[in-house]
Amino acid sequence: MKNILLHGLGQTSSSWNNTVASMENKLDILCPNLFDLLQDKEVSYANLYQAFSEYCTELSEPFNICGLSLGGILALEYVIKNPTKVNSLVLIGTQYTMPKGLLKFQNIVFHLMPNRMFTEIGLGKKDCINLIKSMLDLDFQHELQKITCPVFIVCGEKDIANKKASLQLSKQIPNTEITFIKNAGHEVNMEAPKELGQILNTFLDRTNSRF
Repeated sequence: MKNILLHGLGQTSSSWNNTVASMENKLDILCPNLFDLLQDKEVSYANLYQAFSEYCTELSEPFNICGLSLGGILALEYVIKNPTKVNSLVLIGTQYTMPKGLLKFQNIVFHLMPNRMFTEIGLGKKDCINLIKSMLDLDFQHELQKITCPVFIVCGEKDIANKKASLQLSKQIPNTEITFIKNAGHEVNMEAPKELGQILNTFLDRTNSRF
């Protein structure tokens, strides 16, 4: 069964390398570079979700999805809209109702950052700012009950911005587990890759055994 790992904004597919190194069944792990999926389309959340949805149509079903931050939001929407296609879901540092104040502040920071700091993620400064703007009104709060697959919520203990949302997700989605990883912030896949890999191994072994 395929396992799709979706990176966050400011990351690339290589951000999963150390986590994957600690995981089993590596041949079944897919780490798409999200912004490459867009090809020549305008950078917006709607286009990114559509591109990811099209990517999934090429895969045998069901599959597992693990997403961090932006990747988690894409995974969350996909599972809500395609509940029978996903075997299990892992959400890391993920919001389900966009914190508009935080996102607007992030865009202010982006405006102040030099262009060269965006080149490593394959997304320009203007594109990053536009992507954030296109996400401001996202709200999945009233659709969480549609999720029927097993869900694991992961959050870094130091990820203050996403702790509350993680706790709320664990209460509102049926059949959900949650854990907080000590000494890790938001980018759990890079700050605690070995521990995250072990968590994913245990969870995926259990959920894959349903088939």
